[in-house]
Amino acid sequence: MYLDIEFKRESRRAMAALPYLLQRRFLCTKTHQKWSVKQVTKSNFQETLSEIKIDIADSDFIAVSLQRTGSVSAPWHRVLPFDLPDTAYSKAKRAAERFQLLQFAVCPFSIRSSKLLAHPYNFHLFPRDELKIGMPSYSFSCQTSYLTSMAREGFDFNTCIYDGISYLSRAQESAARVQIRNPMRITHVVKSSPNPTVADSVFIERIKLRVKHWRKSCKDLSTKSDEVLVRSLRKIVLGSEEYGSRPCMNIDVCSERQVQLVLEMLGEFSDDLVPLIIPAKGGATQEVRVVLTSSKEDMVLFQNELQDLEEEWNKKVRGFREVIDLISASQRPVVSHNSLNDFTFIHSKFLAPLPPNVDEFLSSLRSVFPHVIDVQQLMKEILPLRNVTNIPTAISYLKDHFFAPIDVEILQQDAVNERKIHGHDVLRISLLFAKLCSVLRIAPIQTDSKKLVPALEEYANILNPCSASSQESTDGEVRIGTNNTRKVSCKHLVFLWGFKHGMTAGMLKSLIQGSHDIFSEEFDLRLVDRSCAIVVFWKPGLSETFLNVMNSEEISGSLRELVSEGLRAACYGIYKKVCSLGIWEVDLAESLEKALEESECFQNTDSEANSLDVHWFSDSTVNLDDL
Repeated sequence: MYLDIEFKRESRRAMAALPYLLQRRFLCTKTHQKWSVKQVTKSNFQETLSEIKIDIADSDFIAVSLQRTGSVSAPWHRVLPFDLPDTAYSKAKRAAERFQLLQFAVCPFSIRSSKLLAHPYNFHLFPRDELKIGMPSYSFSCQTSYLTSMAREGFDFNTCIYDGISYLSRAQESAARVQIRNPMRITHVVKSSPNPTVADSVFIERIKLRVKHWRKSCKDLSTKSDEVLVRSLRKIVLGSEEYGSRPCMNIDVCSERQVQLVLEMLGEFSDDLVPLIIPAKGGATQEVRVVLTSSKEDMVLFQNELQDLEEEWNKKVRGFREVIDLISASQRPVVSHNSLNDFTFIHSKFLAPLPPNVDEFLSSLRSVFPHVIDVQQLMKEILPLRNVTNIPTAISYLKDHFFAPIDVEILQQDAVNERKIHGHDVLRISLLFAKLCSVLRIAPIQTDSKKLVPALEEYANILNPCSASSQESTDGEVRIGTNNTRKVSCKHLVFLWGFKHGMTAGMLKSLIQGSHDIFSEEFDLRLVDRSCAIVVFWKPGLSETFLNVMNSEEISGSLRELVSEGLRAACYGIYKKVCSLGIWEVDLAESLEKALEESECFQNTDSEANSLDVHWFSDSTVNLDDL
């Protein structure tokens, strides 16, 4: 309906542009037919793992693109130009914890002269409780606009739910190991201190005698002819059990020190005993299980069996996270578009719960992905592209205005799925990156694949899309709008709300311009959403003066009338509190009001955060347990 209305209003312009639009549509269709992205589901995931592992090792960069069930539920929830790193992170954190990933496209690629060598994959995901332990038991929100867009592209939701690849994050995997209490192999034993205590010596001698007696009894052939009752009683006395077809016994331990002593003793005791660690619920070691093998050959066979079982369990538990671990292990630079949103999702779903502040998040992220390059940072070097967020538009602009021919070569073909267009954004990101490097005369070829070329280092690890450099926002300076290149300290910003519904920025600025002498100085005003505006005073000190006047009994003139009609004002600190406490109302004005009420009622901001951390909307929530 929106497109139809626009066509009627701009019929002449639309008719003139129709041949160009048809040509662009034909080119897009032709590109879709040319590009082949391998679609990966649970049924072909294991075979794809070995392929992408080789492709990652052979490539210089890895592009990623995510398809989510939603992003924001109100205009001001987006990352805005006046957001500092901490407020931008709070918004991205909320989206990552609220919405879900359904597709994760990965494209290892290299750039050789004017050729882009790409290996695109599109993984279909679904957080399924494979182990029946309540992880991941996600309930997530969905935005109808996102689902509608995916449906128009031919997204198969049945395939996603029933054949989507599940996963656990690293933190969830550790918790699952403790909860399931799978025995763990011992790959190496760390030597304890050379001077054991008396208690250590008594403990080791007691365990050594017990193991020796148990081992001798298991190997004594004469006991095989005993009656069943006698053999059962002997097993109870010796504490003997069976691990599969092999005899075993459990040794209780009270500390990690005792675990170390037991493992050292078993290593010196015999070459036919295999120790296993049984974890406790709290994560420590509950006991050491000793398995007796019949020979050295049987010991090697048993260790191989354990390794196979562990690998099989890891594949089942980690699922798609195997791909994340491969990318991390390669240490290749990761290229994305809108990296703050992408990597808060990646951290939340595949690494661990998101840290409370942006500094901890960046530290945690860099330990896994040392180099993240957002193509938006490169686009800011070209003035007309500074505010462009659409990838095809950016590629089209570069093609029309710069000579930067890049030939895309897909190095693997997927004949079964070649007509599907899912995952093409990851190829566009790779192509855009290659074109930008060509236009900016950056040679991205690396002699050491773990290091960035110096020309790219200044663009790396800048996750805030509104920042132009890693130091831009450290001093509290922001921009009032995307088209405004002037920077201003956040201390000079004031939020206004309580004005009449339907008022434009121009109308509001004219209304307050003559209300007080403060507004005789230069100032700017922009609407944040329908309920709230932001005012920037370009002269230092005026914002504090204005707030003092608003809260003063001596207020007079037309400003007094505006205040009596409901006009309210707050400093940037209240906006920061809104984001940090998670007061995510639809209208920013309501959130600011609640933050002011909390400031007046409570002095302890920690207690405020605890009471306001969770805001859930059950009517827009998908509960996976019901599927």
